[in-house]
Amino acid sequence: MRLWFRNLFGAIATTGYALWIGLRYWGRTYDRDRRTFTEHFEYPELPVPVKPRFRGFHRYDLTSCIACERCARDCPAGCIYIGKQRAVGRKGFQVTEFTIDYGKCLVCGICTENCPVDCIFMGATHDLSCYSRDGCLVDFSRLPLEIAWGRATLNPTAVAHSKSIVRPVHPGPSL
Repeated sequence: MRLWFRNLFGAIATTGYALWIGLRYWGRTYDRDRRTFTEHFEYPELPVPVKPRFRGFHRYDLTSCIACERCARDCPAGCIYIGKQRAVGRKGFQVTEFTIDYGKCLVCGICTENCPVDCIFMGATHDLSCYSRDGCLVDFSRLPLEIAWGRATLNPTAVAHSKSIVRPVHPGPSL
């Protein structure tokens, strides 16, 4: 019985000491004027500021891509899928599908390094929340050009809308 009371007293003393340390640091760092995250940044109405070198979701320029598949070969996660077909009446290929699976993407930026025509970049978009894994598959060839190229924000609504578009929105380079 004595051992039980000693363990009980030790547990209460340890918990009290931990609470005292927490209260002491809270008292030292308390600031009445500090606002919550949503009050400070007004998220999601105003986007959170990001640093210039932030690597977010990709920007892709379908109008200059030559479908060389260099980015897909360089990707360590294997999350880039490119569909292409021979262009009718001209030299080269036409991109029919350029899909990135953000469920697998490491956001490392290796895919952007060796692109011969610089058609893929790391963007500043950081929020692509969705309720299913299907929302993580983004087909940049079916997104509107201003969203794919990064002039407008890549958002879950645009990704969901792009799933209903059957053909690419642009035939590719040199047109």
